Amino acid sequence: MQSANGTPFRDVSLDRALKEHIIRDNSQENSTRVLLQKAFEDNIDWENNIYPSIEKAKLYEAISGGKLPKFDRFQDNFNGMGITVHDTWATHITIKLLHIDNGCFRAVVHYKVQDHFGLDSDDILNTKFSQFHFFRIWFILQRYNQFCFKPFMTNMEATVEITGGRSES
Repeated sequence: MQSANGTPFRDVSLDRALKEHIIRDNSQENSTRVLLQKAFEDNIDWENNIYPSIEKAKLYEAISGGKLPKFDRFQDNFNGMGITVHDTWATHITIKLLHIDNGCFRAVVHYKVQDHFGLDSDDILNTKFSQFHFFRIWFILQRYNQFCFKPFMTNMEATVEITGGRSES
């Protein structure tokens, strides 16, 4: 923001916060990590130690059925992530590795998340932001052509390991 050129920003502390957020989210209904774990456990062909390609759609369902990592939790209002990132603009989830052996699996999943560090009209119309002068000033700084502090992309990445095994039920 200082140079007003809108270039991407990345920092290891943001990557660490993203990884921690993914790992600590244990919601059975919302966590993409938990939903992927369940999809692996339910759809792996345990006899042949493979994930059948015919069940690939179950992985997409697990991801699209979950809540992508966002920093909109109550604690994010106080830990700095609510203002630094808050909502995310794009998330790309890649399964880098899936190893199946002896009734167990290990998956390595990579999350690549982008947010634009700036305010759009929806943000500034939200009472949460518009009630503070700082956000209204920031909105003007971004848009008034004499200032033109361009928004920039905040990039975060995290790789997590998901493990599990054959369910006995």
